[in-house]
This record gives sequence, structure tokens and C-alpha cells, in this order.
Amino acid sequence: MSHDLPRGTGWIEVICGPMFSGKTEELIRRLRRAQIARQRVAIVKPATDTRFAGDELVTHSKQRIPSRLVCNSSEILAVATEAEVIGIDEVQFLDAGIVEVCEQLADAGKRVIVAGLDQDYTARPFEPVPQLLAMAEYITKTLAICVQCGNPANRTQRVGAASGRIAVGSTELYEARCRRCFVPPPAAPVSPEASSPGAGEAEARDG
Repeated sequence: MSHDLPRGTGWIEVICGPMFSGKTEELIRRLRRAQIARQRVAIVKPATDTRFAGDELVTHSKQRIPSRLVCNSSEILAVATEAEVIGIDEVQFLDAGIVEVCEQLADAGKRVIVAGLDQDYTARPFEPVPQLLAMAEYITKTLAICVQCGNPANRTQRVGAASGRIAVGSTELYEARCRRCFVPPPAAPVSPEASSPGAGEAEARDG
């Protein structure tokens, strides 16, 4: 990738797509190139991501690069103090403050590269990635291969038993699916309180 921004200007790069599409591989590739160029690199991932190794970014194909765990976005500012390039993996697991953190780092003249899911298991936008896409100078959309038909896949199908929007897992829990083969999960049941008379009025008042 060529960058035509003047020296000293920072920017944000977003690598996004479904699971098994090579997001972390692409992030590692860019970070290794920066290291070869003798740039100071800081690499972090959320403490939520416990699938492989705590002190490394690890791809599904077992590529590795050392990293540090952070519990929230504000910790990244301290980690990145001396860095010229900052890599952040699984950014969808971080809090909404990551958008402002990335902006601060880029405004300080740093190259910020983030990777993460742009859709959750229901195919809805996965915050804070949409906000980062709006702020980024460079965007790369990666695609996987649909396990059902072999077409390009841009969605993540949850196939294992899990609850909640965030459920960390790999092939035992998720598959890459194309638009045609993706099966939306059943809608959450409506509670009796929500369906009772007046519930809608209360919601409208609160909103």
C-alpha cells in the first residue's frame, strides 16, 4: 500500500470483514513491514480475546507476532507513547472510546492500523468498527470463503451454542457464510412486560 500523505502526518487504516477472512494475517503483514523498515511498532489486542496466546496475535493459520493485552481503549495511549505505528487487533471487543483514541494517535502523527469484525453474528454493524470506518483514511474489506457453497463470504454464522453478542470462539462456534447461505438467528423473544399495554409508551418517553 502506498501512502501519499506528507511525513509527520498520521492516519488510520481499518481492515475489516467476517471471521476467517485473513484480517489478522493482513494486520501482521503490515506490522512486519513496518518493523523491517525499523519503525517503532506497538501491538495490542483486547484482554477479551483469549482464544490463542495472551502475549501474541495469532492467526487461524498460526502466524504469530508479539502483542500486549489491554482491558480498555485508554490503556493504548500509554502503550503507544514511543511508537510510530500502532496495530490493534479484534477492535470490536474494545469500548467506544477507541474511536477517540485512534483519532488522538493519528493526530499525533502516528500510523494506526486496526482490524476487526464489521458485522456481528446477526449481520448487524459491529460497533465501534462502523465509526472507525468513517474516520479512516484507508479501508480494506477482506472476504472469506463460504463453507456452504464456496462463494465469497462477508458474514459470520454462529453455529455453536452461545448467548450474547460477544462470544469468543473459532471454528467450533463460527463459520464464514455468503449472503445467500447466511441464516439470521431467531429474533429474541419479547418479554411480557415489553408486550404489555403501555410498554411502548414508556419506551417512547424514555427515548
